[in-house]
Amino acid sequence: MHTIEPFYNWIEAYSASEDERSPLYGAENNELEYINTIYGYYIHPQWDDIDSETLFIKILYVDYHDNYAIIEFIGEWNDTLNNDIMSLKRNILDLMVGEGIKHYILIGENVFNFHGSDDAYYEEWFDDVEEGWIAGIGFQDFVVQEMQQYHLDYYINFGGGLDKIPWRTLSPPQLFMVVNSLIQKRLA
Repeated sequence: MHTIEPFYNWIEAYSASEDERSPLYGAENNELEYINTIYGYYIHPQWDDIDSETLFIKILYVDYHDNYAIIEFIGEWNDTLNNDIMSLKRNILDLMVGEGIKHYILIGENVFNFHGSDDAYYEEWFDDVEEGWIAGIGFQDFVVQEMQQYHLDYYINFGGGLDKIPWRTLSPPQLFMVVNSLIQKRLA
């Protein structure tokens, strides 16, 4: 796991640690030390801590004009034991919602497992972005199936064309436009 890095091709366009409006403003990632672990396995030091033992993130891009954020995840999304959604919601998302972010692209290629609980925080997040949306791309099929068992697909858009987006080849604005277009088609 220590070799899995967050996507870094957009780092010249955006860095959460340098964004004064970001919940991760001022965060420092030590390139020389591997200190964070998930179940005893070290992870790359570029992943950011959200006060969860099993889930880490990287805010890849935020656009305050078009009100969207792209967030990449690594680890086990465990709401049962660690209430990861609460940590994510309180430590990251509430602050982003407060800055006007109402569209969220969640990249879940490196989410290796999901353990659900209730959906209260997801419902709250969904209500917070009432004129926006939450989209999950790149999540493994079995993770999406687990999330669907807890009815998280009521709040997070998964599957279909979202799984076919070659997101790494796009710029953040292009990715937002593609995801937004797919979501709008679903809503029509």
